[in-house]
Amino acid sequence: MHASSTSRHRTVQALSAVLLAVALALTGCSAGGDSGDSGGDSDKAAAGSKDDKGMGGGSRADQSGKKKPPELTGTHIIRTATLTVRVKDVPKALDEARAAATDAGGVVGDETTDRDGRGHERSRIVLRVPQDRYDEVLTSLEGTGKLIERKAKAQDVTDQVVDVESRIKSQRASVARVRELMDKATKLSDVVTLEGELSSRQSELEALLARQSSLKDRTSMSTITLSLSETAVKKAAADDDDPTFVDALSGGWNAFVTMLRWLAVAIGAILPFAAVAVLLFLLWRRLVRTRLPRRPSVATAPAVPAAPTAAQAPAREGDDD
Repeated sequence: MHASSTSRHRTVQALSAVLLAVALALTGCSAGGDSGDSGGDSDKAAAGSKDDKGMGGGSRADQSGKKKPPELTGTHIIRTATLTVRVKDVPKALDEARAAATDAGGVVGDETTDRDGRGHERSRIVLRVPQDRYDEVLTSLEGTGKLIERKAKAQDVTDQVVDVESRIKSQRASVARVRELMDKATKLSDVVTLEGELSSRQSELEALLARQSSLKDRTSMSTITLSLSETAVKKAAADDDDPTFVDALSGGWNAFVTMLRWLAVAIGAILPFAAVAVLLFLLWRRLVRTRLPRRPSVATAPAVPAAPTAAQAPAREGDDD
């Protein structure tokens, strides 16, 4: 009986030891799991950051590939036009152009005014008008004078507008996820890393917002560049009248003065070449003279006796006879 009780006691002790060991093992695993959860914020933050970078800052709908593109709500067109108009009074036409733009709800942009070589005034002005008043203002500006040239351009940027809107939506979701990770981070190194990532994504978001604003401005307001030139009214009136004696005399005098001026210009252009030619001729003549042999001086010929006269001639034979 004593041996049996001793054996049972040992069995109980062994079972107690095994149960204690199992309890300690379970407690250690639980503690390890808790410490892993408390220290795994950095791993989760890093994993979330890598996932966001890998998907280009897209949402979880992007990662699953089930996100649908936004539906088109309308067309977005950028309209620009360039007009060249000849008018009798440039300042008056310029005031009318400003009034047409402001009455349509537009604004006046750059403006330049000067005079050409003949003293005629000319101006160039840039007008921004709403899209729905574009055709009306364009027709009004064409009627201010004689239309010389017209260029109109329409660019459809609907795809760009939709793409920018989609990217802005995805980027905002990406920034929100990074902020959530920052709220859960407990280590300083994780906070610093997430702050850098947040700053980068916010910069991209701001760039997209600026592009969206530019597209919105260019599609909502059309740009019209108007060039105004002045008509030579006095010259046209003079051409319509019949020429008089004074006009003919003035024209002849102007032609004579013009001819003299051109002759003077021609002489001035030829004069340097003529001077060089004369100088070369003189040098050539001098060289030729120095190279030719000198001719001997001619000696004085002796005096030739004069022929005898008839009285001095000797008597011929038979003359005495």
